[in-house]
Amino acid sequence: MNPSLPDCVVEIEQRLRQISALVRRRGRALLERYGITPPQFDALLILDKEGELTIGEMSTRLGLAYSTTTDLVDRLERAGFVVRQRDRVDRRVVRVCMQSSGAQLIEDVLDARRAYLARILEPLGPEEKREVLRVLDLLYTHMAH
Repeated sequence: MNPSLPDCVVEIEQRLRQISALVRRRGRALLERYGITPPQFDALLILDKEGELTIGEMSTRLGLAYSTTTDLVDRLERAGFVVRQRDRVDRRVVRVCMQSSGAQLIEDVLDARRAYLARILEPLGPEEKREVLRVLDLLYTHMAH
């Protein structure tokens, strides 16, 4: 442990790491129930936010190799969550488009995540919940810069 750091910094870092691991573990288990992997869900979220993308654009946003992204899109397409379509202007370009079933899957997963969080936060009063959100907002603001 770095002796120049206040104890609370060490404890905060540990707690954030523990929470991150719990969220990751819970998220993976939830996605397994829907038959989808975390990278596949990330791809759907990106398509939902940004619209139609090429495999190359998706691979850049996901931070994955082109071949890995192609395999990921193949699986999503087989599951009926996305479809490949030729670009209207340049027929050589193929875009990945979200299907309504992909959008529905996102909503179902996010609803399940929110329900889980609601159960975790249930013992807290309204003021405590606002305080948790205030501190999380503060952390996010400082970390995002």
